[in-house]
Amino acid sequence: MSLFSILGITKKPEYSGPSLRSLITDFRKQKKAIGHFNISNLEGFHAIIGAARELNLPVVIGVSEGEEEIVGIHEAVALVASARMQGLQVFLNADHHYSFERVRACLDAGFDMAIADGAKLPIAENIALAKQCVEYAKKLNADSGRDVLIESELGYIGQSSKVYDSLPLELVESSMTTVAEAHNFVIATGVDLLAPAVGNVHGIIVTGEPPLHPERVAQIAEQIAVPLVLHGASGNSDSDIRACIDAGVAMVHVNTELRVAYTAALRAALLVAPSETAPYKYCKPARDAMQVVVMQKMKLFAGL
Repeated sequence: MSLFSILGITKKPEYSGPSLRSLITDFRKQKKAIGHFNISNLEGFHAIIGAARELNLPVVIGVSEGEEEIVGIHEAVALVASARMQGLQVFLNADHHYSFERVRACLDAGFDMAIADGAKLPIAENIALAKQCVEYAKKLNADSGRDVLIESELGYIGQSSKVYDSLPLELVESSMTTVAEAHNFVIATGVDLLAPAVGNVHGIIVTGEPPLHPERVAQIAEQIAVPLVLHGASGNSDSDIRACIDAGVAMVHVNTELRVAYTAALRAALLVAPSETAPYKYCKPARDAMQVVVMQKMKLFAGL
């Protein structure tokens, strides 16, 4: 049951703009990428839509399983609906969901896409999870007229959006997705989007990010029909990210850099006014700091 049904609203506010699928396709053709940014609170939401409004660009808001425990599934849907009512092209993703039940709950609530993340599972189980979610999304689309997308991750990228002291380079490079693996996975599952491991890692590594491999992106993009997504782009160089977009990436995920910006600005605000008790006063600098990061990334991804 959606939040709109709970509130007795018989008709959900309709979005009349281009579909997420069509926007991803267009951006891919233009060698651009749509920005994907996660939220854990209302400040993050306003930082993202503020940047999208100022740049007049579409954006995807992600809510992971952990984040949705704070934000709320139905509340996230309502927030995105409120942004669309302002004329913004904002979409909602169930980021890194690890079971069919959790994916289904988000899609039923009104999410535009979901990541069925079985990357840590044996390949047969990863395929089975993705395929089950794809079949459900297709049925949902047929019954409702929606255009829900399913994405999956393949290869080692890690899971936690945090700051690491170090990470062995050989682990990252030895676990990159091969062209054959990507091709076979897409054929077996029917996913709409694929997030391969191409040197990227979730989180930020203090000793330095491993290099991205745009040549692997290009090889995979040439052999599969669906758009590619770059996860874990926090901390990577602008040149590496742009090279991956030029090679075929159509969406880029950033989360840790927003968390770092938010936390640093919040701590600074509380140090300046340690006796302040009004959250809207000390949270505003944190929101503004996140918006700066989002704008920088969106410009980079769009080639502005």
